[in-house]
Amino acid sequence: MAATTLTFMVPKRQILTKDDLEKFRESDAYNDYVGFTERLNNSVKGLSLSTECFISPTLSKMLELLDKANTYCEEIPPVQNEKSRFGNPAFKVFYSRIANNAEELHEIFSLPPEAVKEVSRYFMESWGDQKRIDYGTGHEANFIAWLLCFEKLGLIGPDDYTSIVLRVFQKYIDVMRNLQFKYWLEPAGAHGGWGLDDYHFLPFMFGSAQLIGHKYIKPKSIHDKDVVDEFSKEYMYLACIKFINSVKTASLRWNSPMLDDISGVKEWKKVSEGMIKMYKGEVLGKLPIMQHFMFGSLIYFEGSSSELKEQDLECDDNHVHAFGQEFPDCCGIKVPSAIGASQINMGEGTFRRLPFD
Repeated sequence: MAATTLTFMVPKRQILTKDDLEKFRESDAYNDYVGFTERLNNSVKGLSLSTECFISPTLSKMLELLDKANTYCEEIPPVQNEKSRFGNPAFKVFYSRIANNAEELHEIFSLPPEAVKEVSRYFMESWGDQKRIDYGTGHEANFIAWLLCFEKLGLIGPDDYTSIVLRVFQKYIDVMRNLQFKYWLEPAGAHGGWGLDDYHFLPFMFGSAQLIGHKYIKPKSIHDKDVVDEFSKEYMYLACIKFINSVKTASLRWNSPMLDDISGVKEWKKVSEGMIKMYKGEVLGKLPIMQHFMFGSLIYFEGSSSELKEQDLECDDNHVHAFGQEFPDCCGIKVPSAIGASQINMGEGTFRRLPFD
């Protein structure tokens, strides 16, 4: 069925039980999402961030929209919250501004008018949780879903893939890092859930693909500070390592033993293949993460327990949890921001690295 014949709908959560998750992993929606992500990944193999890219009118508008989000961040200062290592309440103001303007902001695109509510909802969900003041891979996945909507509507295609990763996704990461530092966003779940980065997964996947075939930079090079500092502006993977090192004092063996183990792999090709498998298992296969994913008509999936209401799954902190999952760490045991810890009692723009966990 062509996208133009769809009855568009505002995306909502459909993965509320373990059965829903299993059903999703066998669905067309899962295959569409994974296929799109893998195509993006393949498009940047061996390419640095400075690779010259063609920017279509749609991608140019995406970059404009991300710049607008960053402007909101710059215009909304954090509130006085020096004694807390947890998320800054000013993030709620940022999120509200995104939410209140999302549909209007999407008027710059050539979207069918009836699709604006659906597409803009994914954009809203890409920035984190307004109530919890946290961010994780479930929110990151909604950004990819936002991009996928544009492909399904015929506004982007294979010729755009490289630019989507090297320009649009990289811009998104830049804005998210700004938000993480400014508002001390907490990692969603326990320590990022799987131990690469407290917040992201895809920069490691795309970043390892970028490094495939590099003559000098090897997986073990992440332990060489000079290499990380010199090439972090060219490769997402090294930028992530630099980020971790900027907010935590202990070695990667302590902060992220998984990354340390991966550094023992000889070839980036093997790392890249492993990242894809890990993403499917540790992100797309985890109920506490995928409960945040949204589904509408463009990315269609209906859970097997549609009679459950989101408000019936809210805890005392007004945080929606999947039905039947184990007692979540985020309720009653909040996960502090390592960035917040690094900034306490320091001047603005100065970071003191502290061990985390």
